[in-house]
Amino acid sequence: MIYAGKAIRVNEIEGGIAELTFDLQGESVNKFNRATIQELGEATLALQAAQGLKGLVINSAKDVFIVGADITEFHDAFGQSEEELVAMNMAVHEVFNRVEDLPYPTVTAINGIALGGGFEICLCTDYRVASTAARVGLPEVKLGIIPGWGGTVRLPRIIGNDNAIEWICASKEKKAEVALKEGAVDALVAPEQLRAAAIDLIHEANSGRLNWQAKRQEKLEPLKLNMIESMMSFETAKGFVAGQAGPHYPAPLEAIKSMQKGAGEGREKAQKAEAKCFARMARTSVAQSLVGLFLNDQLLKKKAAAYEKDAQPVNKAAVLGAGIMGGGIAYQSASKGTPIMMKDIREDALQLGLNEAKKLLTKMVERKRMTPEKMADALNAIRPTLSYGDFADVDLVVEAVVENPKIKGAVLAELEGQVADNTIITSNTSTISISSLAENLKRPENFCGMHFFNPVHKMPLVEVIRGEKTSEKAIAATVAYAKKMGKTPVVVNDCPGFLVNRILFPYFGGFMSLIEHGADFKRVDKVMEKFGWPMGPAYLLDVVGMDTAEHANNVMAAGFPDRMAREGETALSVMFAANRLGQKNKQGFYLYEEDRKGRSVKVMDDSVYDLLKPLVKAERELTDDEIVARMMIPLCIETVRCLEDGIVATAAEADMGLIFGIGFPPFRGGALRYIDSIGLAAFCELADQYAPELGALYQPTEKMRAMAAEGKTFF
Repeated sequence: MIYAGKAIRVNEIEGGIAELTFDLQGESVNKFNRATIQELGEATLALQAAQGLKGLVINSAKDVFIVGADITEFHDAFGQSEEELVAMNMAVHEVFNRVEDLPYPTVTAINGIALGGGFEICLCTDYRVASTAARVGLPEVKLGIIPGWGGTVRLPRIIGNDNAIEWICASKEKKAEVALKEGAVDALVAPEQLRAAAIDLIHEANSGRLNWQAKRQEKLEPLKLNMIESMMSFETAKGFVAGQAGPHYPAPLEAIKSMQKGAGEGREKAQKAEAKCFARMARTSVAQSLVGLFLNDQLLKKKAAAYEKDAQPVNKAAVLGAGIMGGGIAYQSASKGTPIMMKDIREDALQLGLNEAKKLLTKMVERKRMTPEKMADALNAIRPTLSYGDFADVDLVVEAVVENPKIKGAVLAELEGQVADNTIITSNTSTISISSLAENLKRPENFCGMHFFNPVHKMPLVEVIRGEKTSEKAIAATVAYAKKMGKTPVVVNDCPGFLVNRILFPYFGGFMSLIEHGADFKRVDKVMEKFGWPMGPAYLLDVVGMDTAEHANNVMAAGFPDRMAREGETALSVMFAANRLGQKNKQGFYLYEEDRKGRSVKVMDDSVYDLLKPLVKAERELTDDEIVARMMIPLCIETVRCLEDGIVATAAEADMGLIFGIGFPPFRGGALRYIDSIGLAAFCELADQYAPELGALYQPTEKMRAMAAEGKTFF
């Protein structure tokens, strides 16, 4: 035994070949935490000191190779100064360089996932042999940072500059076949042949049939590009990537700049440039937010897995109410492998639902994300029906009829008599109280909300709503079914609007008050889109539909009259009364036309200003910052209220609900992390500037003030 730790062991095997094995104790996967990095440093020193070695094979004892750095350590690490972060990365470079500089050939045997730092250690060895099950990549820009342990230095020298830019900036995992084709790995073998193939490469190198010294030397020297080639490669890439990433995500562009700075340098100077760039990126609010999102997402998955463990399986589902929404739910279920019945009382509605599912499946085939055979299987898994005839063996039903409490109540009561006693019944309501809908049910414990967002196939969130009498069994089955459908479920408690709509309508309230103070809705849209929203509030209302929004607004006003009820007409009520419903009838705040590809495109209609003019109570000169504040403050405070009221269990779930449900800018991390970034005390001071005039929507809660006084944060 050359070295033995809790994450790494090094043994000498046949013919003087050392084998360094990653096997992090107490974990299902290998990852580079602080302890593993320290052990790798110790193991490399032991390898340098060992006598008579002729080669090194690096492998993993787990099903994955190394999933990357331990992201749970990032927030603490990123709180250090730039100088400290540079020193931290240079210390890792020193360890990795020791692997690269060993006086004999080295090979990595990549058996599974090797991402981020897990792939960067692979790049240190002379050769890489991959299992057919392996996947590799450098996804760091997804976290707002760049590869920091040599990825921007070694990868361009191994696979070429243009390929390396695409790998790093697109941040996608690459299948082993692609990695072989592009030169990132040197051989591809069946999993059972991996270790033998790695050892064989060592023998080939030692025999002189492979020039491992020359292969290594390429990684130590400047990139082989002349000045013109370098300029064309980097400048062209920077222009394209900047356009793709947008102004809010600087990491991809900074990665290219780091590669450009290091291209004409040897290994150590290039690594220093990378470390400096990494340190700058790590200290940005974008990195803090995106790392936070990753950790929040892990929490959601952990919570869902806990529900899934004891969940009643859903092997056959049904959706009640066809049309666009019902068809979308049917498509999502069938395409993910759960057969579903789609019932309606009208033949034309069933046909509309089937057409919607067929359209979505056809797009999957056109994009080569599904074979025609799989499409046929999915379509066959959707069974349209006008009767309840075969509902007796359905495990879970999604009610998706019109958003009317009387109609839903009657349909749910009728449905309950047609299904088995243990069937879970859910309602795809966006606003109506689950507890009130359960009042006429004989088995309210089997009933909960399952709120999909439109369009179903695109929106990742599903709110699973617990009513007063909902059982944990019903919640567990619904969460498990949502996960099986490829969705992210967030469990919330019952209240008007639940989580996402309850928070969204104060945001719309901010928009209504801006219109009353003379703000141009088109300018408000532009300001909020610049802030990071995928669409501004006027455009969003057009997409939601003015009739849907008016109904939901009335529900919110009745539920929270102190802050959400408004006297007189609003921009929303005026648009609804004028039958400007938005995209659904091609006229709302904007007009909608189809382009040559059949996509809906918004165009201006100045007549809208005549409709809105009577609402203006006082003309104001508003800065962009004031518009942002007046839009964001009520949304953020309502998010806090949902957390304080127990509608949502954690700050992480609240923020993820907003990001997945209404497109809250991910680089800002969610409403509660956005408050943290401003500082709770500063946020309350800002809100207090608006509350006297604009009312209770802008009034921080007492708990917020107490947290601010104590210097507390949500994360």
